[in-house]
Amino acid sequence: MANPLRGEVVRLYKTLLFLGREYPKGADYFKDRLRAAFAKNRDMKDPEKIKELISRGEFVVKELEALYYLRKYRALKKRYYDIDE
Repeated sequence: MANPLRGEVVRLYKTLLFLGREYPKGADYFKDRLRAAFAKNRDMKDPEKIKELISRGEFVVKELEALYYLRKYRALKKRYYDIDE
């Protein structure tokens, strides 16, 4: 019998994989770490623990998005504002 949370886990994996393309250390580095993190918890059966791990993954998604927005903001600021510090 398939786990009902499987769809959420697959969606989270795909989202993280998509976001990892622009990771500062490189997409391959991120992909290897992502695969290892998901493989480590592959045999998890407890639904509560799975939900906890999903929420942790969603937090990572938010952190990555914030990282990328900050990087874009800094690039635009550097391009359009001449600030001598």
